[in-house]
Amino acid sequence: MDVKKFIGETTEYDKKQSVEIKKPKSWCKSVSAFANGVGGFLIFGIDNEGNIVGIDNPEADAEKISEIIKARLDPIPEFRLKFEKVNDRILIILNIISGEDTPYYYSADGILEAYVRVGNESVKATAVEQKRLIMKGKNLSYDTQISSYKLGDYAFTKLRERYKKWIGKSFEDKDMISFGLSTDDGYLTNAGALLADECPIRWSRIFCTRWNGLNKSGGTMDALDDAEFSGGLIYLLENGEEFIQRNCKKMWRKTSTSREELPEYVERSYHEALINALIHRDYLVTGSEVHIDIFDDRMEIYSPGGMADGIAIQDRDLLSVPSTRRNPLLADVFERLGYMERKGSGFGKIIDAYEFQVNYKEDKKPAFHSDRSNFFVIMPNLNFGTQDGTQDGTQDGTQGNKRVKLEDQLILMIRNNAKISIGKMSEATGVSVRTIKRRIAEMPNVQFIGRGFSGHWEVKEDE
Repeated sequence: MDVKKFIGETTEYDKKQSVEIKKPKSWCKSVSAFANGVGGFLIFGIDNEGNIVGIDNPEADAEKISEIIKARLDPIPEFRLKFEKVNDRILIILNIISGEDTPYYYSADGILEAYVRVGNESVKATAVEQKRLIMKGKNLSYDTQISSYKLGDYAFTKLRERYKKWIGKSFEDKDMISFGLSTDDGYLTNAGALLADECPIRWSRIFCTRWNGLNKSGGTMDALDDAEFSGGLIYLLENGEEFIQRNCKKMWRKTSTSREELPEYVERSYHEALINALIHRDYLVTGSEVHIDIFDDRMEIYSPGGMADGIAIQDRDLLSVPSTRRNPLLADVFERLGYMERKGSGFGKIIDAYEFQVNYKEDKKPAFHSDRSNFFVIMPNLNFGTQDGTQDGTQDGTQGNKRVKLEDQLILMIRNNAKISIGKMSEATGVSVRTIKRRIAEMPNVQFIGRGFSGHWEVKEDE
């Protein structure tokens, strides 16, 4: 039976054959989990096989449901009850609204238990998950909390350098307060501590390894290169990217007019993935760091903590995932520094940048996986399983399709903004500046009129 017609397109629901009055925990834990998460539905009157059995006395059972929720849930979540008639049988639909006063506990025999959703189950929240729920209920986040570290004890060279480079002016001491990185009385917030050159939060490190083979047991020599970095987030980002770049090869092949670059990994994609790992990781999880693992056939970037809303990323439409920021202050600072955007388009950028590569195939599409405490981005090696930098079975026709696709996008961007820079084109497509310049030079219908900032692009329409 398709339950979507009763509850809409929500993915969060449970089915119950009957209202278990004497064992309310069997369904009240789902009430707690839904209220602590994104909300959800309980449908009473459907057995485990999906058969409609109905409720014999729906009005009395609905009243009992209401009474039990009010007696056993603390605080009481917002909920709605309604009846649905299907094939002369009555279903009770209980809609639990996502709550703001988390955690919502189930109370029995003086014991309070909070539940969260993991896949299709409602499970008891871990200690870290309870901390997260408590902070959510207070409208707080880890990065905004005031630390015990004093501003005067730390330097912010990397932050100041990046601000000067991106904004064009110096980062002043008063900006620490306006950015939310320190308090008026000189204490760093957790965000400020994470951006300090000598970051005192030790579990903010990155572990990087280039493994020998397809897994972590490659043979006589397990690792070809490894490094551990500690320090501020900007330092971690720069050094993580440098490690990737020194362990990646870039092949090329000649074309009739120039040559095609064939990178193993796409810089725009791993840049986005690493930023997401550093900014959106769960810093409440101690003793676990961000990992970059490079194998022969793929790169994996791991960060502690699942999706902020608890729903596994592999169960989502990647291009329509709402922007839910676990560390909104850090995200805001990195947006101001030009590292990321507010609209939460990281997943799309990682995928799109791959698709624009001339050696891309559908089986090389980046993948994402999460559970309640881990998040992985898996980016395939675009050149793995190829010969001389050419994809198996790839012919000039495939190259041509990619070339046309990029040219069409460049023309569209120019038509939308005649003053767009090469750098902005590169950023939007995930293709290097060098490649953009070469492609435009090969396009006879596109030319730049004038010089510098006063100039503009023109597209000659076909006659």
